[in-house]
Amino acid sequence: VGSHIGLLNTIVIVILTAIVGAYMVKLEGLGVIYRIQQSMRDGIFPEDELIDGMMILVAGALLLTPGFFTDIIGFLMVIPFTRKHIRIFAMKYIKNKMPPGDIEITDFDVK
Repeated sequence: VGSHIGLLNTIVIVILTAIVGAYMVKLEGLGVIYRIQQSMRDGIFPEDELIDGMMILVAGALLLTPGFFTDIIGFLMVIPFTRKHIRIFAMKYIKNKMPPGDIEITDFDVK
């Protein structure tokens, strides 16, 4: 893309996306922290909020990484509407990939 729009335009776009992305990540991250705290106060495990927090963290790394593709993926992960759909898709994918089974916890009595 840089060869089509020029070096200066590419540098400006990379810097602007990093600044805008960092601001959006900060706002969304603070919102997720608030929702996690609210869920914990209500006695609810904040499953979706924790996943959102992880996705916002990854989005921040992608938005700070130079590149148009990483910026697109990063913005999709930081925008609440698209993040929700990505989260739903990812959870279905992970649940389908996990083998069914029971978890056994063994207590080793160490003396």
